[in-house]
Amino acid sequence: MADPGAASFLTRANALLRKNLTYQKRNIGTNVRLIMIPFFLCLFLLAIQIVFDALINNADDNRCGCQCIVTNQNGNCINKTCGIEYSSSDQAFFCPISSPPRWPPLLQVPPPESRAVNSTFLPDIGLPNESCRRTGTCPVTILFTGNNRSLGASLYGNLLPSSVTVNISDNSEHLLQSLAYNVLGTETEPELTNYLDPGIASNLSIYNIQSGCSPNDTFPFSFGQDRLKFQKELRCTQGLNLWRNNSKEVNDVIFKGYRKGNPEGKTNEIGAAYDLLNTDRNNFNVHIWYNSTYREGSDDRPSTLLRVPGLVNLVSNAYLHFLQGPGTKILFEYVKEVPKLESRLRLDIASLIGPLFFTWVILLLFPVILSSLVYEKQERLRIIMKMHGLGDGPYWMISYAYFLSISVLYFVCLMIFGSAIGLKFFRINDYSIQFTFYFLYVNLQIALCFLLSSIFSKVKTSTVASYIYVFAAGLVGSFLLQFLIEDSSFSRGWIIVLELLPPFSLYRGLYEFGEYAFQGNLSGTDGMKWKDFSESAMDEVFIIIIVEWFLALIAAYYIDKIVSSGKDPLFFLKSSFKKSPSLRRPSLQRQGFKVVVEMEKPDVTQEIEKVEQLMLEQSTSHAIICDNLKKVYPSRDGNPPKLAVRGISLAVPSGECFGMLGPNGAGKTSFINMMTGLLKPTSGTGLVRGLDICNDMDKVYTSMGVCPQHDLLWETLTGREHLLFYGRLKNLKGSNLIQAVEESLKSVNLFHGGVADKPAGKYSGGMKRRLSVAISLIGNPKVVYMDEPSTGLDPASRNNLWTVIKRAKQNTAIILTTHSMEEAEFLCDRLGIFVDGSLQCIGNPKELKGRYGGSYVFTMTTSSENEGDVEKLIQDVSPNAKKIYHIAGTQKFELPKEEVRISEVFQAVEKAKSSFTVFAWGLADTTLEDVFIKVARTGQAFNVFS
Repeated sequence: MADPGAASFLTRANALLRKNLTYQKRNIGTNVRLIMIPFFLCLFLLAIQIVFDALINNADDNRCGCQCIVTNQNGNCINKTCGIEYSSSDQAFFCPISSPPRWPPLLQVPPPESRAVNSTFLPDIGLPNESCRRTGTCPVTILFTGNNRSLGASLYGNLLPSSVTVNISDNSEHLLQSLAYNVLGTETEPELTNYLDPGIASNLSIYNIQSGCSPNDTFPFSFGQDRLKFQKELRCTQGLNLWRNNSKEVNDVIFKGYRKGNPEGKTNEIGAAYDLLNTDRNNFNVHIWYNSTYREGSDDRPSTLLRVPGLVNLVSNAYLHFLQGPGTKILFEYVKEVPKLESRLRLDIASLIGPLFFTWVILLLFPVILSSLVYEKQERLRIIMKMHGLGDGPYWMISYAYFLSISVLYFVCLMIFGSAIGLKFFRINDYSIQFTFYFLYVNLQIALCFLLSSIFSKVKTSTVASYIYVFAAGLVGSFLLQFLIEDSSFSRGWIIVLELLPPFSLYRGLYEFGEYAFQGNLSGTDGMKWKDFSESAMDEVFIIIIVEWFLALIAAYYIDKIVSSGKDPLFFLKSSFKKSPSLRRPSLQRQGFKVVVEMEKPDVTQEIEKVEQLMLEQSTSHAIICDNLKKVYPSRDGNPPKLAVRGISLAVPSGECFGMLGPNGAGKTSFINMMTGLLKPTSGTGLVRGLDICNDMDKVYTSMGVCPQHDLLWETLTGREHLLFYGRLKNLKGSNLIQAVEESLKSVNLFHGGVADKPAGKYSGGMKRRLSVAISLIGNPKVVYMDEPSTGLDPASRNNLWTVIKRAKQNTAIILTTHSMEEAEFLCDRLGIFVDGSLQCIGNPKELKGRYGGSYVFTMTTSSENEGDVEKLIQDVSPNAKKIYHIAGTQKFELPKEEVRISEVFQAVEKAKSSFTVFAWGLADTTLEDVFIKVARTGQAFNVFS
């Protein structure tokens, strides 16, 4: 098959996306369970709301009262009538009012003990002495200012009537008109509605404010009818109008009259104030000050009415008097609420407790995403994908988009289901605000998962930690953050500081949704809309989430570059211009350093000289070149540094399989890890097809295949799906991809019997090993590293695998590690024996056996009595022979080849048979295993004493 070339960015991204979608399909059960969690929580909230409605919202005490009119013989009511007249004080609030009562307009005036008097902290502006408080005769003070003082004097002189004009014998209809000629006030605070004015319904008197009156003048009268009939007392109170020079003075007096505005901490209130501005005969322009400090709630959401209309009417009448004379009046007869239908208590408890549950719902994605990323790290799937050509760019783009798509689908399902079952939390608030908020937060959550995945190495640890984080965040938000938000004395700045923690910014947003839904449902209005965005805390929450998302994403990418790619922490400051691949780094020898090579290793010396020559060439047919490659592990736990690889120089041309032999711990895997980018060399360099493994590893990966020592597979993906994924990474497409996958499956005996379409988690160890070999070879990579590829295979499968590898090496450079001498002889064109991190010898199997196997092995079995005869026989044949084995009559000897001829050995044995009984005998040449053992022992002994 022709070389498909390097895969493009989009091709690799497409491969990862297809793999992720297939993986998601395999885990559909887990996904369904994940989606069902918010469904169950929404149903749980709905159940709580239904129970609350039955016990509280629909309770008899929270509904308009009724009386039974007709009962049947059993005493059951068959006809009833409802209304205010049948209701208790609690029930009356919910009754329909088709014709609301009319109330006389009242001014809000300070109580007698709080009215402004002369004091040390106020300038002497004409206020009465404090003695009036003891007699209850302190006036209600009204301040004036403006550009024209003479006009102001005319206006405030006409502001208040001079006498009481009330006919107490009038009925309620005429009494309202009679009261309209007076200025009435009350110290009783208003309520949210005006269906029942507390100033009329309370036991306190109504004040009639005049320019002058006798102390304690009172006028009793009756107001209203039926159940809303009140006996009231109209008490005369003097009004005091004072002029100030400008609005600053007015503001100063009003502020100092407020309890917290003066050093004595006592109220000294002004009733109201007017700034006439530029009012004249042609212009009427007035600012009115009034006291609203008693109001509950925040400034942008008042919870009570304000008694302002009467103040407007007073100054308007005074201006008409100024223009037209005292005969012209605007009679302000009454105030009245609009009619209302029967209402019921609508406390949406689900919206109040919803933030806790929905915080958990959204945060439940956190452990799912984090464990997925840590799983790829724990199982080393990320690095094996990278070794087969998946760059950081496609990985980040597809992984992020993949998790974002899952997250969006998750919270959209939550919104749809919550709305469908009728939760006001979702239905009242603007859907676009909700979607934007959730969308921004899940982006932040994904970025945090990428960032935190670099901390954890085990899935279990990350899962436990993330679930603790999820539930702790919800509980702390509900029992601490919400308490601090609702505490008006707690600094808003500290609230913002707390919201810098991502789960608290999530909880704050959900809390605002819940509050707006609760208030909207209670008052029958809309919840949060975009017009409320700046008035609520959502603007600051959005800003915090966006900024933190941006910072977390940059930090996650930066740390990933350092951890997964082995880059320098200051890589972004490095020059973007890399070395040309043709510029070879001088070897240590050319830099003036002496390379020490033992004289008994001429093959190693020859390889070093070959590498030195290749490093000087501009181009070469050698796919792999290593020049004095070293790896030193730093000291740890008091141990000295570990020299794992001691300056290896090696050149492997295309079409050659180079076998690496060596005992465990010799440094073979460290060498492979350096060449595949898992480890960074301490010194030296390695070139793969002219590309430096230290600087150009991302390009190296596009033409590389790896069969790691341990199988790195997705348990839920099938063998076919693994090969399709890695085939796409190698730029195989269409029919070429299908053909390559089928050929790979057939070559490793995974095609028939449905094995190709079984999940890899159900494969045996040998089947997984064969699949790993097939993955490393798909797409005809130019360089392949195989770390013990036939481990765990039965003889038949092993021989078949050897055939596959031997066929694949025609256009590929393969470096293979193995402990099987038979495998090494069958597959490898050349062998290198590693001992303690250094090469002891290099050559093809025949050369090594000829070079290091300079003896025959003679074996003979006789009776115990004839063992001495066997030893004498060997001494006659080879005086320098060595006994290497002896047990129960069986003896083995090493015979130097230069001392014996095979024919002489046969003649000696035939002659010996006539003297004593020989049960069995044999003469064998040195095996590769013998060579390996000999070289390994010699190398270890040399390193111990060197």
